[in-house]
Amino acid sequence: MSAVVFSVAGVQVGRARKVLIGGRPILTAIHKTSVDGPVTVAPLGLEGDEQADLSVHGGLEKAVYAYPAEHYAFWREARHSAGVADIDGQLRPGGMGENLTLNGLLESDVWVGDVLRFANCALRVEQPREPCYKFNAAMGFNTAVKAMAQSGFCGFYLSVEQPGTVQAGESFALVPGPRHISIPQRFQAKMFKHMR
Repeated sequence: MSAVVFSVAGVQVGRARKVLIGGRPILTAIHKTSVDGPVTVAPLGLEGDEQADLSVHGGLEKAVYAYPAEHYAFWREARHSAGVADIDGQLRPGGMGENLTLNGLLESDVWVGDVLRFANCALRVEQPREPCYKFNAAMGFNTAVKAMAQSGFCGFYLSVEQPGTVQAGESFALVPGPRHISIPQRFQAKMFKHMR
C-alpha cells in the first residue's frame, strides 16, 4: 500500500489594509496574494504576511493558516447560489484568507499536535479557524460564516516547529501527534454559537 502524498497548491501572503465592511472602514489582511518560489517561514508566520487582528490570526499558535484546496468547489457553488459568483471571477487559492492551500489533506485527517513536515520546515497543527464577520464580507454573502460552521470546512492554524521555507508545488508528510482531539471535534465545540 502506498503512502498518501500531500502537496502545496499555493502559498499566499497579504498586508493589512482598510476595506469597507457594513459601511465602516475595517482593517483586515484576509485578502492574500500568491507568491512564487520559496517563502521564508519564521516563528510568527510567512515573510510578507500581516495580521490585522491578533485575537483571531497570528501569534505563535496561529502563525500560518492552511486550507484544503478540495473545499473550493463548495465555496464557488455557495457564492453562485448567493448570486455573488461574478464579483471577482474565479475564486483562487488564498480566497479563504489562507497562507497555504493544501492538496489532499482535509480537516478530518488532522489532529491537534500533528506535524506537517516539508522539505525545509515543519509546522504543527494547533486549532481550527473560527470565522468572523470579515469572512462574510470576503465571500460576498452574509451567511458564509454559518456555511463554514455547518460544513466544517474551516481549515486549521499551524505553529512553526522548525523555521525554514515553503513553496507551492512541494510535497509534505503528515507526522501524527498524540491524537487526543481532532480538528473537527475542536471546531464543532467552537462553532456551536454559529449554528443557532
